Amino acid sequence: MRMLNYNHLRYFWAVAHEGNLTKTAAQLNLSQSALSVQIRKLEERLGHDLFERHGRQLHLTEAGRIALDHADAIFAAGDQLLGTLSGAGGSQQTLRVGALATLSRNFQIAFLRPLLARDGVEMILRSGSPAELLGSLEALGLDVVLLNRAPDTTVSTSFIAHKIAEQRVSLIGTPKRVGVKIPIAKLLAQQPVILPTADNIARIGFDALTDRLGVRPRVVAEVDDMAMMRLLAREDAGLAIMPPVVVRDELSQGILTEAYKLPEATEAFYAVTMPRRYPNPLLSELLEVARIDDPASIP
Repeated sequence: MRMLNYNHLRYFWAVAHEGNLTKTAAQLNLSQSALSVQIRKLEERLGHDLFERHGRQLHLTEAGRIALDHADAIFAAGDQLLGTLSGAGGSQQTLRVGALATLSRNFQIAFLRPLLARDGVEMILRSGSPAELLGSLEALGLDVVLLNRAPDTTVSTSFIAHKIAEQRVSLIGTPKRVGVKIPIAKLLAQQPVILPTADNIARIGFDALTDRLGVRPRVVAEVDDMAMMRLLAREDAGLAIMPPVVVRDELSQGILTEAYKLPEATEAFYAVTMPRRYPNPLLSELLEVARIDDPASIP
């Protein structure tokens, strides 16, 4: 049976997060040579180099990044075990949240707001692609993943997709570009537009709307990042198709204005979890608040 020495893994984990062998050795009260030996033994066991040196700094190899992802999940699971089964009432005070890298920051803050600045609560926030985040969720490295679409389910997975909000999508631009109120078909024929990518649910609804109106708008950009779409709208590159929550501050300050609400186009937000025997009580609280609130009520 192949066995892994978890002491070696923990030494690697510490060095990988510090990025410096000398500092890590001092923190662990080990000699630098002894720490190097432990990491070399792990590399021999795994059959791959985990670090490459650039000057005085150590940088992870591709194999090292994979090993670090697994080490994070392993030691996070250990922390979860201690927190859940300790004598402190079984209350876990760390919440690990993954969010799609392109997801609206305003939406993320709205979801997490009940825990912000609460004493005794630590939130670990990570961003990435759906595949990366869902992989970490399965490996117990995350408690919840925030996405704008429910994940595909297969026989081998048991993701639970909680639909926690559904935002209406609007046509948004600078006051100068929006101008006076005119029919939407005429506005779309006159002004360039900034669109989500073709696989986005809001984009699908917008395409259906323009087809019904018989309009072929001039597309100046297709963007999969809401933060970039917000910046392009601020720079007056065109009219953007996005949920108002993304530009809430700009709308309140009059930098941008909402030209039309597009009932055919919406964007949903999901909190994706996995069945756990000992669910994180902090997550349970957030999901309960999200269920109570009207999904469309997040401003």
